[in-house]
Amino acid sequence: MSHPTQERTVVLVKPDGVKRGLIGEIIGRIEKRGLKVIALKMLRASKEQIDFHYPKDEAWVKRLGEKSLATYAKYGWDPIKEMGTDDPMKIGVAVREWIINFMTSGPIVKIVVEGIHSVDMVRKLVGNSIPALAEMGTIRGDFSVDSAALANKNQRAVHNLIHASETPQEATHELAFWFAAEEIFEYKRAEEDIMF
Repeated sequence: MSHPTQERTVVLVKPDGVKRGLIGEIIGRIEKRGLKVIALKMLRASKEQIDFHYPKDEAWVKRLGEKSLATYAKYGWDPIKEMGTDDPMKIGVAVREWIINFMTSGPIVKIVVEGIHSVDMVRKLVGNSIPALAEMGTIRGDFSVDSAALANKNQRAVHNLIHASETPQEATHELAFWFAAEEIFEYKRAEEDIMF
C-alpha cells in the first residue's frame, strides 16, 4: 500500500448470502461507505481452496474448540454428549470441517475492496461474527439471526453471510490467494476528490 486510500481487503459473500440474494445489498453498503470494489467474481470454491483459506495452526483451531466449549457451558450442555469429547482441539477440528463443508455448499462471491481503512471499515459494516450478537445496522445484524448455540447444536458452521479479512496482513494473504493481478482494476470514483 503506497497511500492510506489504497488499503485493500478481501470480502467473501458466503453461500447463505448468495442463496438469500444479498450480494447487491452487501456491495451497496460497501460502496455507500465510500469504499470501492476493484475485483469481483462468483465461483464455487473447492474444499482445497477453503482448506487453504482458513488457518490450520493449532492456536486458531484450539480457539474454535474453546469458543464451542464456552457455548456449551453457557447453555448447560454436555460437550461429551454433544460432540463425544471435551477436548478443545478435537472440537476445533470438527468445527473447522463444518466451516469447510458450509463454504463449499454453494457458490461464493469474492470481492476486493479498496479505500481508506478498508479492513476496519468493512469489519465495522459486517458486524460481529455471531449474527445474534451483531448490532442492528450491520450486515449480519440486519440479515441474520444465527447463533453459535444453534450451529453447535446442529453440528454446522454459523451462517453469517460474509467473510471479511480481520487484519491488513490477513488481507494481503487472502488477496494473493484469491485473486490474480489481472482480475484487479484501478479506477477513480467520482467522489474521491470530495471525500478524501
